[in-house]
Amino acid sequence: MNAVKFRLASATLLMLASLGATAQSKDIVVDGQGEVPYVVDQRNVVARSGFDLCWRTGYWTPAAAGAVKAGELPVGCQCDKDVVGADTCAPAARGAAGAPAAVAAAAPAAAAKCDFSVNLSADSTFAFNKATLTGSAKTTLNNAVIAKLGNCAAVDTLIITGHTDRLGAQGYNQKLSEKRADAVKAYLLAKGVKAANVETMGAGKTQPIKGCDDKLGRKKLIECLAPNRRVTVDVKGPAK
Repeated sequence: MNAVKFRLASATLLMLASLGATAQSKDIVVDGQGEVPYVVDQRNVVARSGFDLCWRTGYWTPAAAGAVKAGELPVGCQCDKDVVGADTCAPAARGAAGAPAAVAAAAPAAAAKCDFSVNLSADSTFAFNKATLTGSAKTTLNNAVIAKLGNCAAVDTLIITGHTDRLGAQGYNQKLSEKRADAVKAYLLAKGVKAANVETMGAGKTQPIKGCDDKLGRKKLIECLAPNRRVTVDVKGPAK
């Protein structure tokens, strides 16, 4: 009986070791250079949920997901491939010996893309501390977003991200940034953009693009921080 138990225990340990090796091979290890847009542990391995989804940080943007590397490809290729794009994530064809395949030279040209980003200044898009679109904002959306969407054969992703400055509590700014992103989404949907392609998120005050000295006084400080109060629209898809 002891011999049987020993053999069963040994088999169990071998199986667990095999599973551990398999799980380890699936780790997403980032290079650790630049601002990593996903939560990582001390080994630079991306943390994932029970549903195998990568945990985003407050610094996540489509551009960051496509810039930070995990091996030869952007980390977004394993975490947000639908956002980064299949073309960016497709490894180059390789021959049996690891050299570029001869047929690669004869491959057809990549399809034209309809990828673009628009940065909307919140001070011209919304009144200060408000989330209602101004007339100027609607004109900007018509010219800079909706008109360009007409050149797209399809829209794979359209991500709207709201941002605030650092003044005020994080919780309040988070909700304000979400409301601003939702206001832009509502306008685009009213203009015929398909809801299934649109994703909104609020970054609150976590992604400033300009720093200002508190000694300026409140009025001048608010003016100085204006670039941080913004909404970005990122579009990806094939061109006509």
